[in-house]
Amino acid sequence: MPKYKVTVHTHNIATGTTMNNIFIKLIGEKGESKRTWLTSLKGIFYQDTGSREFDVVCPFSLGKLVLIELDKQPLPLFPLDAWFPSKVVVTTPERGTCQFPVYCWIMDKEVHLFREGTAKRLCDETNHLARYSRELEMKTRTELYCWDTYKEGFPGSMKADNPLDLPSEIQFSFTKATQFLFTAATGITELKLMGYSDSKKSWKNIDEISNVCLNRTVISDYAQEHWKEDEFFGYQYLNGCNPILIRRCSELPAKFPVTGDMVKPSLRGSSSLLKELQSGNIFLLDYKNLDGLKANVIHTKKQYMAAPLVLLYRTPDDKLVPIAIQLKQKPAKDNPIFLPTDSEYDWLLAKIFVRSADFQEHQLNVHLLRTHLLAEVFAVALLRNMPMVHPLYKLLIPHTRYSLQINLLARAFLIADEGVFTQFAASGGEAMNEILRRSVASLTYSSLCMPEDITARGLESVPNNYYRDDGLKLWDIIHRFVEEVISFYYKSDSEVREDQEVQNWIKDIFDHGFLAQECTGIPQSFSTVPEVVKFVTVVIFTCSGQHSAVNSGQYDYGGWMPNTPISLKQPPPTTKGQSTESTMLKTFPDVGTTAQGMSTMWLLSKQSTDFVTLGQYPEEHFNEIPPCRMIQKFQTDLKVFSETVKARNSGLPVPYTYMDPALVENSVAI
Repeated sequence: MPKYKVTVHTHNIATGTTMNNIFIKLIGEKGESKRTWLTSLKGIFYQDTGSREFDVVCPFSLGKLVLIELDKQPLPLFPLDAWFPSKVVVTTPERGTCQFPVYCWIMDKEVHLFREGTAKRLCDETNHLARYSRELEMKTRTELYCWDTYKEGFPGSMKADNPLDLPSEIQFSFTKATQFLFTAATGITELKLMGYSDSKKSWKNIDEISNVCLNRTVISDYAQEHWKEDEFFGYQYLNGCNPILIRRCSELPAKFPVTGDMVKPSLRGSSSLLKELQSGNIFLLDYKNLDGLKANVIHTKKQYMAAPLVLLYRTPDDKLVPIAIQLKQKPAKDNPIFLPTDSEYDWLLAKIFVRSADFQEHQLNVHLLRTHLLAEVFAVALLRNMPMVHPLYKLLIPHTRYSLQINLLARAFLIADEGVFTQFAASGGEAMNEILRRSVASLTYSSLCMPEDITARGLESVPNNYYRDDGLKLWDIIHRFVEEVISFYYKSDSEVREDQEVQNWIKDIFDHGFLAQECTGIPQSFSTVPEVVKFVTVVIFTCSGQHSAVNSGQYDYGGWMPNTPISLKQPPPTTKGQSTESTMLKTFPDVGTTAQGMSTMWLLSKQSTDFVTLGQYPEEHFNEIPPCRMIQKFQTDLKVFSETVKARNSGLPVPYTYMDPALVENSVAI
């Protein structure tokens, strides 16, 4: 009688094994096996991670295998537990091999269906059992993954009240959960024991601030030493946490009436402002998103934030330095334009207000909206519209890991009414919601496509822009990989147009992520293969490289509070010649606010030990040889690029590591 060799793999994660009995049924095009208890003389295999082999004997050949059924039953006197199988591999009597990806928790006694893993679009399904399984899977998914609206004007989110409401397979692993909670608890506890986290006192001197330090990095030490310097100020807008605000300025906006005489002392040689504008050496920062907003109240004290305009100048020796700062959007007598030729503390305080404004813009728009919230939109739409066998599911599921839970925690502990950001950031509360709404309203598809964004902002040739250099290279590597995979499964544009599941996916993203706003430029449907390639590249790049670029350096640049104040206690100066060191210290956030901000940035910058780097696929969703080879080539390209980045960084005083593939996580997981 035909004998099928069944190899069952239990995933190598904590608590993934089971003490229960496992049963399997094989289903083929010509029939099905009996429900078979998987046991052997070696004992109960699933107490250990790894794989075990079993034989399933049938009275006749089942033909091409389509499905398997798995169920789990407790032993007498033993409880029902949870099991996380990764895959089942079946070797047929004809010596063919069929792989059935599972990658989910089995926690009950019900029968669970799993498809043979060869990637298939809906139009490829010819077997009625396979179609039924696909329909059943998607019905279950749409019930599990529901859209919700956190606040009006925000992108859609996953409907869940707490992490335990999430399906088990998308929750944090035991390792991730314990390390995340430990880091969160130890950071603020350490500062509390030192007497900082609850203190409402102002800082007495700059040296006192250095005592509030959870950890030190090469860049946080550099920031502490160089934070007052104009060159370091400018450098951060190319390679710091917010490298997407700066843009080339060819004509001054009317609201920023800088004159040539004002900035002439800052321009090298006999140059003029007009000449430098025409030469492409002047750049603009515009924090209009923050204009007219009511700042927070912290420890019963009103806080302040500015909505600055900043001119930056590329010097002949290729440095980027600020040459003019206006702290409010509308010109007025009580809104002076601060210059490097002003007194030390007039100029330094103006830069401090800019850096604090940058914290608000970065955290809410650049980081939260443009990576976290978009990653959640991409993930929920994928899980609602793509079955496991769809090639896009296989390609994108690694880039959703932990994203739904990390965002749920962010809504609960960072931006909720009692969240850390709401309580301790200048833009917490009413301003936060308005900044996010404004940011959503100005979000465009082209700004998410790095090559288009760099061109639109006129940064193609700015020297020492490592975010641009590494980001464009990483984009190109991802794009080539995506193009190869997508082109393997879609041979023509008509196949894209006929794939209803991929059309449903992009429509869900347009409707719920971009609020059905055509002005965003987000596609509502796909007509061609290149359109799919471009959008999938955006998804992977946003969830990996872009998130790393705007997340990983938070403590590097914010660990030294004067460089990136979370809030400010005094209003922006309205006249020149009045600021002193005492003014600056009184303007800084109080000790407790500083400690809260520092511990949060440390938490959000710290990776867990089960970190998965870009290009690694611990879950084997692809069965076919060509896409597996494409993944290997992708990994090789990333490794070569990583070595290039490391070689360059060895000669830099401030290394740029945030786009190094060896340090980029596959998903928005922190």
